[in-house]
Amino acid sequence: MKVGAFVCDCGAPDALDSEGVREGVADEDVEVVASASHLCGDGLPKAAAVVDEYDLDHVVATAPDAGCQRRIRGMAEQQGLHPDATAFVDHREGAGWVHDEPAATEKTSRLIDAIVAGLREESPSRSVSREAGEHVVVVGDPAAAESLAGRADVTLVADGLDLGSAAYDLDEVSVERGRVAAVDGRFGEFELTLEARVTEDCIGCMDCVKLGPDEAVTSYPVDIAPDAPDGEYLECCPVDAIEPDGVTRTLGADQVVYPGGPRKGRGGQLGYFNHFDGGVAAAVESQLGGVSKPQHLDIEMDICASGSSGVEGCTRCTDACPHEAVTRPSVDTVEFDETACMDCGACTSSCPTGAVQLREPTNERLAREVESVLDVDKGGRLSNVFGDGPAIESPVLAFVCSEQAEDALTAYGRQAGRGEEAGYDPILPVRVNCTDTVGESQVLHALAAGADGVAIVGCGDACLHSGPDPKQELVERINVATSDLDLGSRTAFFAPEGDAPRSFAAELDAFVSSLEPTPIPTGEHEATGTGRPDSAREAFTTHDWALESLRVIIDATDPEREVIRGLDTFGRMSVSDACNLTPTCTTLCPTDAIRRSDDGELQFNHADCVNCELCETGCPEGAITMEPGLDRSRLPENRDGEEWEPVFEGEMLECVRCGTPFTSVGSMEKVRDEVGDLVEGVAGDTEHSIFEYCDNCRANVVFQGVDDGR
Repeated sequence: MKVGAFVCDCGAPDALDSEGVREGVADEDVEVVASASHLCGDGLPKAAAVVDEYDLDHVVATAPDAGCQRRIRGMAEQQGLHPDATAFVDHREGAGWVHDEPAATEKTSRLIDAIVAGLREESPSRSVSREAGEHVVVVGDPAAAESLAGRADVTLVADGLDLGSAAYDLDEVSVERGRVAAVDGRFGEFELTLEARVTEDCIGCMDCVKLGPDEAVTSYPVDIAPDAPDGEYLECCPVDAIEPDGVTRTLGADQVVYPGGPRKGRGGQLGYFNHFDGGVAAAVESQLGGVSKPQHLDIEMDICASGSSGVEGCTRCTDACPHEAVTRPSVDTVEFDETACMDCGACTSSCPTGAVQLREPTNERLAREVESVLDVDKGGRLSNVFGDGPAIESPVLAFVCSEQAEDALTAYGRQAGRGEEAGYDPILPVRVNCTDTVGESQVLHALAAGADGVAIVGCGDACLHSGPDPKQELVERINVATSDLDLGSRTAFFAPEGDAPRSFAAELDAFVSSLEPTPIPTGEHEATGTGRPDSAREAFTTHDWALESLRVIIDATDPEREVIRGLDTFGRMSVSDACNLTPTCTTLCPTDAIRRSDDGELQFNHADCVNCELCETGCPEGAITMEPGLDRSRLPENRDGEEWEPVFEGEMLECVRCGTPFTSVGSMEKVRDEVGDLVEGVAGDTEHSIFEYCDNCRANVVFQGVDDGR
């Protein structure tokens, strides 16, 4: 990869030092750093010449304005670069206008390096699609039905409205009686349950309307309210279409518009809208016939901890998904609807095994961007410009949501550009799809890479996915863990709002000023994403990546506590005397963190356990208890390199015929006590109990009636 970085003052010549940015950019793949005062105008021909001279295949430019970005991208494409080979850094609204010149200069150079580091890990694009029809059901909103008619096949469910005198053009709309009791299904396969007291045999004679009480019977479509009083009018129908106790029917739909209806998923569901406006109308129209969209997830169900053999296991992805794109068709299976996925990353940051991961940005890409933006040697080599030390004295890594939170920070920059007080401490942003993308592994890695603190900057009440303060629980857990690691509280959640920069600045500045310098050096840790070198799992899973980061932190802090609390992807197993050494736990464990030895010892690998609790749930004796948290004393580096520890010592029973250990003495005795009377004597002419033989030998003895010793 050969990258050219282009630095433009973009209307802010006094906001940062272009020469300082050029000095600060240090990524090895950046072939040249050029500066201009009007890059997207007079500077374009010069930039094109630089692209040719250095044979560049990527361009990174400081250009926050959409028009400037369009012109620079066009220049790069004319020089033969791929349309996706141009990236941009906001050095103005996000740096120069809200920070002083030294900090803005250093931050810009760091961001350029981070962008380049991320480009090296960019995933190839893929797409997913689903076909659907054009049938849209609108509930109780004739104006919405009228608006969509002609563009879609629209059915309007009256939901108790009398449309007989409605001032709407419904000639192209099918009108259905009934009230909606439930909406189930997914895009292309929705099913509405309708309840009514008039059946489909109704001929519209309106006898019941004439005789029934006012406000209780609608004329179009003819229906009777559920709470309408009894009376003779219920028996007047000439075709017996009135059912006083009510009837239920279902109606299929490809999309549903249900203004005021229940919310489907915390962040909404593809093809289902509980309000109606111009944006919804456009979305409905764009989805007629089906959808095609980028593939957001890489899924490997072979390592999923959802369950096995009817035993429910890990439910973190289904609990986390705000869009009902992850479901459990049965107690021990998980199903992902990739067309319904909204790319928030909630399932990926919560999955402990790595069964589901984001395609873009991948965890590895986030790791490289974090490491680059924090590396003082790369992003802060400005001593020759601004003095002996870096201008950003307290490096605080900020995971910034790419939706409303990013917009709010941009708005702050514009307010500052107008001369208003809207500045804040220079946090180092790494862009994420949504703060749902951020889990304990991302935060721990940032701290292991040398961040003094981690700010999670999200949308708060405006979040399109998880709702208000979606990371509060995570922040509380992580601060418990970092306190146990002798780092103190170093993580906080912020929800900036575009019209309140001073409040955000005050909260952020208070957080930054509360941070002591980290004892962990920057520029030294490059994550491999593995818990151990010979791990069979893919790198950068939630558990393994977090374990690697914890080891870096522990080496630097040497905490007093053995058990690090607040980490829910690490499990501590204990086993009671009720254990009969059945193979259930070893069979269920998705990470092979449990094994049974031939001499009756149950062994546990703490470093590989992801705390899915399948072993505890599935244990037939109820002998296993799992607790969250990392126990340093149970890691191999604190046990002379031994990964496995005994958690229960029992006694294995050897087959009296072939000598093979086949079950525990406890299991044999339990089965014998329960069914021994029923099978007494089936072993034939032998002095041994039938329970003393393995499965193979038992069959031979039963059918032969004698133990021949073979």
